[in-house]
Amino acid sequence: MNKVSRRELLRGGATGAVVSTLASEASASEMPVAPRDAVAMLYDTTKCIGCQACVSACAETNGLTPDTRLSGGVWQMPLDLNSQTKNIIKLFDDGRGATSFVKRQCMHCLDPACVAGCPFHALHKTERGVVAWTASACIGCRYCEVACPFDVPKFEWDRFNPKIVKCEFCREERLSKGEEPACTASCPTGAVIFGTRERLLDEAHTRLKAQPASYAEKRVYGETEAGGTQVLYLSHVPFEKLGLPALTSEDRPGRQARFQALLYKFLLIPIAIYALLTGIIRRRWRAHEAEVRAIEAKGGPRDQI
Repeated sequence: MNKVSRRELLRGGATGAVVSTLASEASASEMPVAPRDAVAMLYDTTKCIGCQACVSACAETNGLTPDTRLSGGVWQMPLDLNSQTKNIIKLFDDGRGATSFVKRQCMHCLDPACVAGCPFHALHKTERGVVAWTASACIGCRYCEVACPFDVPKFEWDRFNPKIVKCEFCREERLSKGEEPACTASCPTGAVIFGTRERLLDEAHTRLKAQPASYAEKRVYGETEAGGTQVLYLSHVPFEKLGLPALTSEDRPGRQARFQALLYKFLLIPIAIYALLTGIIRRRWRAHEAEVRAIEAKGGPRDQI
């Protein structure tokens, strides 16, 4: 990114320099690229039976307390992603015979808005593309919750020392040991599989070509949406019916968050200059008032000042 010198900012060319820097930042992030060995998941609705084995495996592997509130403490029955649930199977039913299960978790965007918006980099991309969270850097601002277009990060409101809860591909529990995530390892039908993003994209397109009638949309969700994600979908019903937002490759929340942060940073410059000038004016006004009071004390008129 081009840097703007202090001298440039203080002289008349500051506006042009800032505009140039903002344009450079925007163009530098036009097309996000997945890491070479980016890990990914491919979920195929045509293979999911809604058994929720992945939900239980995720909770057990990540040490999450099962959400049993709806069942009176008996069964794990989360309504949605929450501070106790990183992975969930939901059901779409239009009431006219069209149904589908859908697996929801962090999408691990190539250009994640949560990472771009996190002021202290508590959220970051690992070498393999996992969107990971670091507790020691988090200030609990929850901007990641607001920034995420998929409504994924959740905050532990009921804890004294709360965490941000989201899928991290079991990076410490399993990936670090050379194992695949708990959800993909436990799926009995292969509805969700694990691999590199490149390989899974090839697999998805192979399925689309081999059985085009099985899928409502002849494309892979996550290939280009929001600049691309590392969780990919194939579906026998329209993607929007599954709660997946209709995003294009140009809908880049991460880029927008960075641009906004950069703009705010430069807006601090005129504010700082204004504060400096205000301080100078106030100091001179106080000196002027002191001179007036000194003349009045000697019996002179104020118009001598």
